[in-house]
Amino acid sequence: MSEGKREEEALLKPMEIENGLRLVPRVKLNLSIYPSTPLTLSHAIDEWKTKRALIDFLQTSLSLTLPEEDLHITRHKNLKKRKRDDPVAAGTLRVWDLSSFPTEDRFLEWRNRLVENLNGIELNLEGLKFKLSVTVPYCDDFNRMKKEWEEHSAFRSRREPDTVILRGMPSRWFAEPRVSSKPSMLVTHTIFSTFGKIRNLNVAEDDEFGKDANEDSGDLVSGLYCKIVVQFDKYRDCQDAMKVLCGRSLEKQGSRLKADYEVSWDKDEFFRNSRNQSQERTSMASRRDNYRGEASRRQGYDSRHSPENVRPRRFKVRY
Repeated sequence: MSEGKREEEALLKPMEIENGLRLVPRVKLNLSIYPSTPLTLSHAIDEWKTKRALIDFLQTSLSLTLPEEDLHITRHKNLKKRKRDDPVAAGTLRVWDLSSFPTEDRFLEWRNRLVENLNGIELNLEGLKFKLSVTVPYCDDFNRMKKEWEEHSAFRSRREPDTVILRGMPSRWFAEPRVSSKPSMLVTHTIFSTFGKIRNLNVAEDDEFGKDANEDSGDLVSGLYCKIVVQFDKYRDCQDAMKVLCGRSLEKQGSRLKADYEVSWDKDEFFRNSRNQSQERTSMASRRDNYRGEASRRQGYDSRHSPENVRPRRFKVRY
């Protein structure tokens, strides 16, 4: 078997990394449900009936058996705030069993066919017809991201990117046990060194992640997720890491949770801009200190030469 074929097969199997973590391949599709014709809804659609209608369609029309827990539907709760073009519900569909695909090409072909078969179907819910829109998440489409960075690099006359940005990583999985619940630079460095030599690394809490998707559920717990920015020493390592990270979820040994993160490449030169900002802050601090020193010297000079501190000069008058 050729090395290329072995690499393709490896992409369809779980990958063990450090700290009891592993990357699990899966299919994830984003779903949006719209009325087939413009109409005013008096009540929100039933989430359970929508799920059942989709699961039945997958089984009868596409011969795909999907457990109910792998299909998540969230309805638009406040219909008065819904705009005419907004969906009435949104959700995600996940397929975990990819054992029947011997190569990546067959898997991608099947995923594209699944999207085509689902996109645009009509669902009859409580006497009303709704249309389904289906897309592959951007962060799951490696070929699309690669094409985008090639165009970006050609336009800017730059080489391929070397930095990966990850959002939605569970903070406690990157923390030092019994030390802190906050993500650790040392632990994170150890984990991502699996993919190659690291040049720069940044880890920070990401309280903004998931707010848009959970706008009706109140504030999320602070510090739940972290954002990780990894700059590799070699462009090849960055590309290989992105290919592995696309289309997978993160799993921790001993936990039933599978974390869906977002992966992207760095368009904004994070570390270069961070250095520039640091230099700018240092320069501003230096200018501020110089200004304060100059102001202090002036204040001392003015106080010495103020009218109350100036002694009158005496002149001798000769007669």
